[in-house]
Amino acid sequence: MKPINVGLLGIGTVGGGTFTVLKRNQEEISRRAGRGIVVKMIADKDLDKARALAGNEATVTDNAMDVVTNPDIDIVVELIGGQTFAKDLILEAIAQGKHVVTANKALLAAHGTEIFAAARDKGVMVAFEAAVAGGIPIIKALREGLTANRIEWIAGIINGTANFILSEMREKGLSFQPVLDQAQALGYAEADPTFDVEGIDAAHKITIMAAIAFGIPVQFDKVYTEGVAKLTQEDIRYAEELGYRIKLLGITKRVEKGIEIRVHPALIPTRRLIANVEGVMNAVLVKGDAVGPTLYYGAGAGAEPTASSVIADLVDVTRMQTADPTHRVPTLSFQPDLLSDTPVLSMDEVETAYYLRLQVVDQAGVLAEITRILADLGISISAMIQKEHASDEDTVNIIILTHDTIEKNINSAITSIEALPVVTGQVTRIRIEELSS
Repeated sequence: MKPINVGLLGIGTVGGGTFTVLKRNQEEISRRAGRGIVVKMIADKDLDKARALAGNEATVTDNAMDVVTNPDIDIVVELIGGQTFAKDLILEAIAQGKHVVTANKALLAAHGTEIFAAARDKGVMVAFEAAVAGGIPIIKALREGLTANRIEWIAGIINGTANFILSEMREKGLSFQPVLDQAQALGYAEADPTFDVEGIDAAHKITIMAAIAFGIPVQFDKVYTEGVAKLTQEDIRYAEELGYRIKLLGITKRVEKGIEIRVHPALIPTRRLIANVEGVMNAVLVKGDAVGPTLYYGAGAGAEPTASSVIADLVDVTRMQTADPTHRVPTLSFQPDLLSDTPVLSMDEVETAYYLRLQVVDQAGVLAEITRILADLGISISAMIQKEHASDEDTVNIIILTHDTIEKNINSAITSIEALPVVTGQVTRIRIEELSS
């Protein structure tokens, strides 16, 4: 049978890994796909690098549109990144009747609805396993393996850079900036680490997972995002003493009023498996009503782990390209005309528990004032601990753990507590996620 011809756009870390793994495991992949999968064209601005990788096996160009418009190319693999030129290339590939494989989570989170609609109109597939959690096949699990379930919630450590930083801060007792410098030196963090440390990368990924889990359009603009840059060694140490570990989580949850989609640091009980995921590794915990909690763990980035997901998509598209579009696995798991308009909740409406750290003047009556404010807002305390004196001997740290409450209530409480003359500085607030079944 005639092999499938692939056009590869971009030979950076993932593109190079894709070409290498596809070539190395060609026989095994062909046996699984039912026909050969061959990279026939490569586009990259660095022609010398592209030629060194391709040898005599593929045509090389510095014009990506040449690949997209070539009638001999069956599948376009977009690994350029960004949301402008990459979008143009993908939409043109779809217009040309070509299937698309991409790892571009930012593009899909922002423009997925438009891209998926264009693909549906042309009867082609857009596959994106590599866009979320690198080598972990979480998209396939959500779209296919868990289709019998009503998904209740997803919680994921889905940014390796942030997880590395928090792991190092905890294990070595370091503050944020030195660990970020180390992550950049090791190549785990970009020169501009904003997307990773501010939670934006994780927000792109949880947006995509929420759409698949709950059958809603991708809605990145409605995701609450909070990063790790403000976390202190002090809070990481206190959390550990209380039996928790702090992780940056992407969370999406089905609740009575709608869907939550949020990214923020959270205290997780150390007894949970996901709390013990360290370094640059990723993990996604999915709770279905039938199967219960399921955990997916592995490398969230890297040349060959991510290439594993890209090539898995190539095999899927190869197997399914001759099938009638109505018989293919839907892009977002649910049939496109049956997507839900369930609202995405604002963060003010989210209900969870909280860790609060306050620095207060060490004098009688302070705790009574604080507990009164919390009680007036209906916030119940599960634990309250007075820690050692702060650097100023006249002040102490107070740690308060609350039961579940509405975010807008905790925000009001923090505002009132910070206004007390006995409270010095700002209140540190970190959410608590028990992640119980």
